[in-house]
Amino acid sequence: MMFEEEEKRPAATAFRPAALADWSEEALRDYIAALRTEIGRAEAAIAARGAQRAAAEAFFRKPGA
Repeated sequence: MMFEEEEKRPAATAFRPAALADWSEEALRDYIAALRTEIGRAEAAIAARGAQRAAAEAFFRKPGA
């Protein structure tokens, strides 16, 4: 199942920076806000996976180890 998830995710190189030269200041601020939102979502996903891993490790840890 883990391999299926990895196949579905986009490659890290999938992000392509936008050409910003012709954007207005307001559009640039909106773009920054959208990127910050996405960064927050990615960080939350990383934290959730870390919490799941820690819970699994605690569950399967041998007593006295």
